[in-house]
Amino acid sequence: MPESKGAPGLDAPARKQLNYTNHTVEKIGGTSMSRVNELVDTLFVGDREPSQIYNRIFVVSAFAGITNLLLEHKKTGKPGVYALFTSADDDHGWMDALNRVAQAMSEAHNQVLDSNADQREADDFIRERIEGARSCLIDLQRLCSYGHFRLSQHMAIIRELLSGLGEAHSAFVTTLLLRRAGVEARFIDLSGWRDEREMDLDARIRDGFDGADPAHEVLIATGYAQCREGLMQEFDRGYSEVTFSRIAALTGAREAIIHKEFHLSSADPKLVGEEAVRKLGHTNYDVADQLSNMGMEAIHPRAAKTLRQASVPLRVTNAFEPRDPGTLIDENPADTPAAEIVTGLDVHALELFEQDMVGVKGYDARILEILTRHNVRIVSKTSNANTITHFVESPLKIMRRVERDLNAAYPSADVTVRALSVASVIGRDLTGLHVLSRGLRALEEQGIEALSAQQTPRMVDVQFVMQRDDLDTAIRALHGLFFGEGNGAAPGADTDTDAAGRKAA
Repeated sequence: MPESKGAPGLDAPARKQLNYTNHTVEKIGGTSMSRVNELVDTLFVGDREPSQIYNRIFVVSAFAGITNLLLEHKKTGKPGVYALFTSADDDHGWMDALNRVAQAMSEAHNQVLDSNADQREADDFIRERIEGARSCLIDLQRLCSYGHFRLSQHMAIIRELLSGLGEAHSAFVTTLLLRRAGVEARFIDLSGWRDEREMDLDARIRDGFDGADPAHEVLIATGYAQCREGLMQEFDRGYSEVTFSRIAALTGAREAIIHKEFHLSSADPKLVGEEAVRKLGHTNYDVADQLSNMGMEAIHPRAAKTLRQASVPLRVTNAFEPRDPGTLIDENPADTPAAEIVTGLDVHALELFEQDMVGVKGYDARILEILTRHNVRIVSKTSNANTITHFVESPLKIMRRVERDLNAAYPSADVTVRALSVASVIGRDLTGLHVLSRGLRALEEQGIEALSAQQTPRMVDVQFVMQRDDLDTAIRALHGLFFGEGNGAAPGADTDTDAAGRKAA
C-alpha cells in the first residue's frame, strides 16, 4: 500500500503548505477502533452521499489494549515490551512480549477485516514492523553491551519506536477496510518508520500529507508522529490528541471532532441514572480544562490550547450515533449562568503543618519542587498561616516517597497523607447560583461532612472534599440539586446520552 513520501532533504518538508478547505479533522479512540468495522456503516459511510464521505481526515489510536502490551498497562502498570526490555536481564521476557503484541494485533485486525486478502496484507504489515522493531532492539542491546553506551540514554527513543507500531497498524487496517468498502482512502504514516530524516512535528505532518487530496480521499493518519521534539517525552500516552490538534491547526480545519464511546454528559449515568443525565450539547474550552483537571479529559489540555489558539472549534460525539451532533466546545461564554457537569476524583491530601511557617517564604516552592520531581499531578490546594495542603492524583507508593522527602526537608513539620475524594460542580458561568452554600447544605442533608470546599472568583468550578466512601453519594446529591427543573442546570440540555463520569486515582 502506498504511503505518502516527501521530497528529499531536511528543509524540504518545512516549505510544504497544506492548502485544504472546508474539511474536518477527526480522532477515533482505541476502544472505538476495536469496532472499526461497525464504523464503516455509521461514521465513515453510512447513508452519506458520496460527496459527504470525503473532506475528512481521521487520526486513529491503536486498537484497544495494544499500547498497553507495547509499553505497560496504563492502569495496573503490568509491564509490556518497553518495560521488560528496559529492566530485564535476559532477552526472553521482552521477546515473548513482542510475540504477544504480534498475536494481539493479528487477532484485532482479523476481527474487523472480512477479506482473506486484506487479512494477509495486514499480517504482512505487522510482521515487517514487529520484526523490524525486534532487530532494532537486539542491535541496541548488543551496542549497549559495550561500556561506552548506556541503555538509559536510549529509553525515550525506544518508547517512541514501540508506540508508533500500534497506531501504524490500526491506520493501515482502517485504510484496507475502507478501500474494501469502495472508499478512496490513503494511509498517512507519521511514525517515521525507516525514515532517516529529522523533522519537527509541523514538518512531519506537512511531509506526511504532501500530495494527499482530502476532497477525493479519506485520509487515515497515525495518532503517533515521530518528530524532533519527542511527543512521548512530554505527553506520554496523550500524544495522539496532540498530533490530532496539530493536524487540525496546520490544515485549517473548519472543525476538530473527537469520537468517543459516549456523550459528554452532566454526570455518570451509572451513578445518577440514565434518565437523569443530560448531554452537555455546548460548552467551552474553560470547562474542558476543568474536566481535564478532574481526570475526565474531553481532550488533552495541550491539544485544547492548540485548537483554541488556531480558532478551531472542537466537537465531541458518540462514534456510534452519527446523527447526534454531540457537544460543541468553543471559546464562547455561556448565555446564562448554569451548572453543566458534576464529576469527582479520588485524590490524596498531602498536608504539611509547620508552626514556624508563619511569615516565612519558601515552603510552597520546596513542596512544589518535590512534587514535580516525583511527577505528582496537583488537582487543587489550600493553605493558611501554618498549613499547606495539596490535593493530588498519584499512587500511594509515590506519595510515601514524597512524604519521606518532605520529612527530610522539614524535620520539625508534621506531614500527613490521607486518601480522600473531590466532587466538583463545573460550568462556564456559575455566577449567582450559590453553588458553594447550596452544595454544602445538600451534602449535609445526606450526612456527608465536607472536609474542605472552595471556589475561585472566576466562578467556573466549585470543589468539595470528602471521605472516599462518600463520593458517589455526593455526586448524586449535587447532580440532583443542580440538574432538576429550575435548579440552575444548563437550559435545553439533551437527555439522550451513553456515558460520562469520573476517574479513580
